[in-house]
Amino acid sequence: MGSTVLASVPAMALAQGGRPPQRGRGGPPPGARPGGVAPNARAEALPAPQPAAAAAVTDPNAKIIKTLRVEGSQRIEPETVLSYTRLRIGVPYTAETLDQALKDLQASDLFADFSISGVESGDIVLRVRENPIINRVIFEGNRAIKTDKITKEVKLAPRQIFTRSAVRQDVARIIELYRRQGRFAAVVEPKMVNLDQNRVDVVFEVTEGSKSKVRQINIIGNTVFSDDTLRGQMATKQARLFRLLSSGTSYDQDRLNYDQQKLRQFYLTNGYADFRVVSAVAELTPDKKDFIITYVVEEGQRYKFGDVTVDSEIRDFDNTRLASTLPVKKGDWYNAKQVEDSIDQLSEAAGLFGYAFTDVSPDYTPDREHLTMTINFHIAQAQRTYVERVEINGNTQTQDKVVRREVRLAEGDAFNSFQVKRSQDRINSLGYFQDKFEIKQTPGSAPDRVVLEANLEEKSTGELQLSAGYSSLEKFIIQANITQRNFRGKGQELRAGVNYSSYSKSIELGFTEPYLFDRNIAVGVDLFRRDYNAFNFVGTQRQTTYSQVSTGFQIRAGVPLTEYWSLSGRYGLSYDEVGLDRSSYFTNGQCDPLKAGRYLCEALGNRYTSSVGFSIINDSLNSRLRPSAGSRYTFGLDFAGLGGDVRYVRAQTNFAKYQNLGSGFIGSINAEGGWIRSLERSRGLGVDRVRITDRFYLGEPQFRGFDIRGVGPRVQRVPYTTNASGAQILETNRDQIVDDSLGGRAYYLARLEIELPLGSGARELGLRPSVYLQAGSLFGITRPQPTAVFPVVNGVVQPLITPILTTDGQPLYIVPAADTTNAGLLTTCPTGFSSTLGGACTGTSVNTTYASTTSPFLERFLGSSATPRVSIGVGVNWNSPFGPLRIDVAKALLSQPGDDRKLITFNVGTQF
Repeated sequence: MGSTVLASVPAMALAQGGRPPQRGRGGPPPGARPGGVAPNARAEALPAPQPAAAAAVTDPNAKIIKTLRVEGSQRIEPETVLSYTRLRIGVPYTAETLDQALKDLQASDLFADFSISGVESGDIVLRVRENPIINRVIFEGNRAIKTDKITKEVKLAPRQIFTRSAVRQDVARIIELYRRQGRFAAVVEPKMVNLDQNRVDVVFEVTEGSKSKVRQINIIGNTVFSDDTLRGQMATKQARLFRLLSSGTSYDQDRLNYDQQKLRQFYLTNGYADFRVVSAVAELTPDKKDFIITYVVEEGQRYKFGDVTVDSEIRDFDNTRLASTLPVKKGDWYNAKQVEDSIDQLSEAAGLFGYAFTDVSPDYTPDREHLTMTINFHIAQAQRTYVERVEINGNTQTQDKVVRREVRLAEGDAFNSFQVKRSQDRINSLGYFQDKFEIKQTPGSAPDRVVLEANLEEKSTGELQLSAGYSSLEKFIIQANITQRNFRGKGQELRAGVNYSSYSKSIELGFTEPYLFDRNIAVGVDLFRRDYNAFNFVGTQRQTTYSQVSTGFQIRAGVPLTEYWSLSGRYGLSYDEVGLDRSSYFTNGQCDPLKAGRYLCEALGNRYTSSVGFSIINDSLNSRLRPSAGSRYTFGLDFAGLGGDVRYVRAQTNFAKYQNLGSGFIGSINAEGGWIRSLERSRGLGVDRVRITDRFYLGEPQFRGFDIRGVGPRVQRVPYTTNASGAQILETNRDQIVDDSLGGRAYYLARLEIELPLGSGARELGLRPSVYLQAGSLFGITRPQPTAVFPVVNGVVQPLITPILTTDGQPLYIVPAADTTNAGLLTTCPTGFSSTLGGACTGTSVNTTYASTTSPFLERFLGSSATPRVSIGVGVNWNSPFGPLRIDVAKALLSQPGDDRKLITFNVGTQF
């Protein structure tokens, strides 16, 4: 077994070298069978071509073929070998005839070697050695392009016949693959490894080289705009250190053509109607590592719009009125984009009147003396069209009715482009199909008929996720969720989820039927159990305060009022258990306000909450998943008190507006607010009627720049300490201050956000950065009464001593150390001792009151102000391989005393 560099294949095929050189001999002769004959196929004996024989008889040197046979053929029948030549028994032959036969055998690409003997005697023998069979095709040295991708492109494959022409073609294909990646220095060297039984391994040795970068972009002929401005319009970028991760620095011929269109578009939108690119040349440097691109341009003169008119052959249109509504205005600088927008606007206007196939063509009349461009928009005569049928294609799982009920037009309706767009948005919002779905309009069986085609491409709607991660809010998180958003292909949603973290645990089940009994009535039910641990901060350390366990259900129903307005109602019943850690916050069997705070002790208890509510919704978003246009407004009102132990009225509203700002920027405005009022009687002085578990809270994650529950009313306990001189002062170390968030009865929050565009490479990674400005506040609770009043002696705040009682209310005493029998034991006897609490006292020891000592502290009530807090920041959403990740860097610009700021927040989960 040996390795052979294919001699007749160029030893090194260079990407920039163009085509490899062809063999000196020509192709198959006229009449040869294209592609040859398959191995083992029998060819019928061909009669001798009489015209050729007659011509040969005239040659005095011609001899007659007496016998003719083939030697050396194994897979190919001898008759098949002879069929590739013009040699036949009884036919005269000359040296030229035999030479042509050899050329014909070579052109067949079936033989590695061939010769003719018996020339003198006329007993002709064709000796051939067949091309080997390919055993394997091997690629070596390819790292940038995977082997499976190259294999799909090449034609050589195992068990095929090896031919040198096929090798040359595959080398060219591999080189082209590398050129598409910008690797113009790639070298491919084919080799053949001989095996037994006339088999070979074909090896392509690849030297990839580095990507050819764009070193420089030169622009000649521009005087109005600078080189940097024009380079900024191009997709191709100059290779620089700060663009290490950019894919636009490699050379691409298609991108070069695209950049010429971008240059033209830029000039045309700035008034230069005569602009043209004279030439665009890309030169490869001698080391084949870089390209230098040179553009030669002619800018021409800058034009303004002249008269703008509309000439419509459709009688329903008012030409003057149509022209006045167009974005193109006389006296403005010429802008080709505005012309295109005008065409789209006129087409949409025609579609609103039922004309589906309207031809709008602009007629340009340039005035080069006054540098104006007069435009007349001609609307050709068209017939009013009607919907012949609506075709739903590609939905293998989703039932037809699920899609059809979102279509705003039915068979026989007058065509309306607005309703087509609305139908498209509603189908997109389902989330069952490809992201860029469009309804196509095709001509029907008559000129006044149109067929609407919804060519769907379904995507997965079921999600099974097991994830673990870390959150700056809840530390370690474990989640298990299963959701089917298109259950049984009927558009129903079924979900179940279990969540566990350091501060919350929950299990939830839910089901939604969007069309009950095929009527536009949505119903749903949710079952839940949530175990939530509230917490406060002692400095930067978080400690659990009260626990809330909620178990209940909610029933939902909704109906549309109009195309955009809908009404939903709900009823919920829950049982809440609110408690505190008895070992940490209880004294004498009761919640101790000195340990927990009066406001937490007031929240304890078990209660039922029975509530009924409604929401009115206006939704014109183009997508509920990732909207880029439209708005959504929601107002909801809930009443608790339809039975149960809790009574209140709660209102919430939310508004969101999205706008495509162009060039990939998407702007949004979000505003929300809430208010709650208790319908219960006063629960005492300094006690807010709304329980702490029913209030609103504000902070991370909805208000970036502040910590969780970091905004709004709160109580801080600041301990007293002493300075170096022994004077009593308030502690200034925040790590020693206890911070309890109390929530509020009202809040508002607004956010202005702009999503930033990224290159195609970043979009493929799932990166979506944005910048935002937020303002909001939480406020409106009753100022709580002080937890304790500490005695003051000579200007110094003293500790508070609280006697400890037995369960039946008797004070406890501790026996002094002087009593050698019962020293240190607890008793109910002020003097003496009793072996049982409350028993008869014996002895004379004078006992000390057993009490707890609370170090003095100052309580500060802060943050209950409607004054807005403001933050500004930047955030990135990333669909990473480890799961969805969100990172925010936000700085609070305005805050109130007591607010907890936070600069960086992140949330990440990982799927496994």
